Amino acid sequence: MVVSVLEEMRIRSLGVIEDAVVELSPGFTAVTGETGAGKTMVVTSLGLLLGGRADAALVRIGARNAVVEGRIAVPQGSPAVVRAEEAGAELDEGTLLVSRTVSAEGRSRAHLGGRSVPVGLLAELADDLVAVHGQSDQQGLLKLSRQRQALDRYAGYAVAVPLGKYAEAYKRLRAVAAELEEITTRARERAQEADLLRFGLEEIAAVEPRAGEDTELAEEAERLGHAEALASAAAVAHAALAGNPEDPEGVDAGTLVAGAQRALEAVRAHDPALAALTDRIGEIGILLRDVAGELAGYADDLDADPLRLAAVEERRAALTALTRKYGEDVAEVLAWAERSAARLTELEGDDERIGELTAERDALRAELGALAQELSQARAEAAERFAAAVTEELASLAMPHARVSFEIRQTEDPDGVEVNGRTVAYGPSGVDEVELLLAPHPGAPPRPIAKGASGGELSRVMLAVEVVFAGTDPVPTYLFDEVDAGVGGKAAVEIGRRLARLAKKAQVVVVTHLPQVAAFADRQLLVEKTNDGSVTRSGVKVLEGEDRVRELSRMLAGQEDSETARAHAEELLAAARADA
Repeated sequence: MVVSVLEEMRIRSLGVIEDAVVELSPGFTAVTGETGAGKTMVVTSLGLLLGGRADAALVRIGARNAVVEGRIAVPQGSPAVVRAEEAGAELDEGTLLVSRTVSAEGRSRAHLGGRSVPVGLLAELADDLVAVHGQSDQQGLLKLSRQRQALDRYAGYAVAVPLGKYAEAYKRLRAVAAELEEITTRARERAQEADLLRFGLEEIAAVEPRAGEDTELAEEAERLGHAEALASAAAVAHAALAGNPEDPEGVDAGTLVAGAQRALEAVRAHDPALAALTDRIGEIGILLRDVAGELAGYADDLDADPLRLAAVEERRAALTALTRKYGEDVAEVLAWAERSAARLTELEGDDERIGELTAERDALRAELGALAQELSQARAEAAERFAAAVTEELASLAMPHARVSFEIRQTEDPDGVEVNGRTVAYGPSGVDEVELLLAPHPGAPPRPIAKGASGGELSRVMLAVEVVFAGTDPVPTYLFDEVDAGVGGKAAVEIGRRLARLAKKAQVVVVTHLPQVAAFADRQLLVEKTNDGSVTRSGVKVLEGEDRVRELSRMLAGQEDSETARAHAEELLAAARADA
């Protein structure tokens, strides 16, 4: 199977490193060097490439910025490639180029495949590419939450499926409980709101406004208020058009138009144009008679009743009282009433809603309890396999009598969910507290690794856990920083041997101070400073042959030319080659 491989890193102006290239092996690469030579900068550099937090303090004094560039060989179709291509990155003959720049002011930029990308994208890719472990990771393993996450990761689908269902039910329960609490705690406010709405709706219902009524009444009030003037004007206009019965000698428009039509009728046959004008005058006469008739009817129908005017003004006042409170006009008042009626129905339905939510909450709690029980059972089954696998690995790491186990427990809580007849506390990940226990030798009681493991034992437990993961949930590259801290002698040899075996399945990079570990590496890199305290391009060297023997001798005895140390170094290399 083709896997991703970190082939090379170039580091510039980072910490003590001025400019160096780190060439890595597809198998097991050991990074060694004097204390303070900059070995840890290799881990720091990779952390930056993987989206780690940028710190201006990392930039070498006097430099404007620090730059880390990496070249990763990635197989086509891998999740990392798909995600990178979605971001616009381009592959160079199956190689993905990654770079990270950190300025002396603390600003950070990331590039992937020649394209500028958010730093967060590098962190996303890291999940599929590299597992980094150092002293801080050992401390992280002491946290119960991390131990539960490790067990869940090992269990795979057996835990992931019920955990997914549990998480959905938990989320819904939180939402239902929040709504229920909101309704009950705000009951007084909601009752006050309901009273105000009810009062307003009753006030509007008492008036019974109609849409457009305010406009109609305004027009009627205007007409009634000027009834006499309107009637007088209509009478004058009617007389002008149709004549005044009291003045038979008077001349009106209708009589004049009729005379004009008669004058033309006698000669219209002699000219079509004049005939057309005669017809138009006839139409005017008809229109004048119609208008005169309507004016007469208007005057007759005009109501000058002051009682009606008073009624109209009273009605308008009632509508105005509503528009002052509920809207600019009657249309808005009616819209407010419609909205308020719906809201009042909602508020008055609180009791019913509380009942519904309470029933749903109780059903969800029962469902959550059943799912939590299923989840706990899946964890318990996975814990037995996980503990056995880690115990077996510890036997290969010079801890033959150590035993690892898990304690899975729940805490009583009257407000919790019922599981196996007990009411226990629950959270987003279930009801279980998972704790990794270690019995380092026969007769020793299992104790939490935070209390029962020394630094060296904790390093080996962490390595054993990662080796077990490599068989179930592998990543292409593992980087261990001082994983052998607190270890020496036979245990160190066994750690080197186990790392070499892990390197047969994945790329392994180890920053180490132990020759017993470095001897098992396929490639050994030496990080050394120049006289001015910096690491230059020539300061990271691939050690081969005699150079490697000298470095292992230095690591063994602090003396590169000690014959005894050289013999021991050659013996370590020979043993490592034989074991391979």
